[in-house]
Amino acid sequence: MRLGLDIAHLESPVVNSPGAADVKPDLRYLRDAAPSIAASWFSLCGFKVALPLEPAPYDLLVSTPEGIKRVQVKTTTCFSKDGWTVVVGRRPYSIGNRERRVPYDPELIDWFFIMDGELTIYLIPSRIIAGRVGILLHTYTKYVVGSAAGFMTPRPGAA
Repeated sequence: MRLGLDIAHLESPVVNSPGAADVKPDLRYLRDAAPSIAASWFSLCGFKVALPLEPAPYDLLVSTPEGIKRVQVKTTTCFSKDGWTVVVGRRPYSIGNRERRVPYDPELIDWFFIMDGELTIYLIPSRIIAGRVGILLHTYTKYVVGSAAGFMTPRPGAA
């Protein structure tokens, strides 16, 4: 550009590129987004976060003043007459992934970071829900630590 050369022929045409107004978060992707949101939340709390390199029963390692905490991230978009329900169990490794869910061992997980369909964030010690494979979140409101709901709604006046 500084030399005044025509470089228009080098640019690739933009085809069906969404504008900023067309890009909107969708709860269909909550499961994929939750580990990143969890890592960001812990980072904003001043903790260092690491991701395991190999398959592990936890999704994050968080360095706290009390030591390293192993965190399993869970999400739910399942709302019933009783409230948000979330699966906090895992399936043992098997062909076809058909085994019954089993609870996580509280010796292997320290915290569950859970996000519901309203993006309410729960941080529940694993010993509190030990032995369960599913829970109703309304019974754990004392473990609510925040909300990421701002991700879902644009700021007034934002393009």
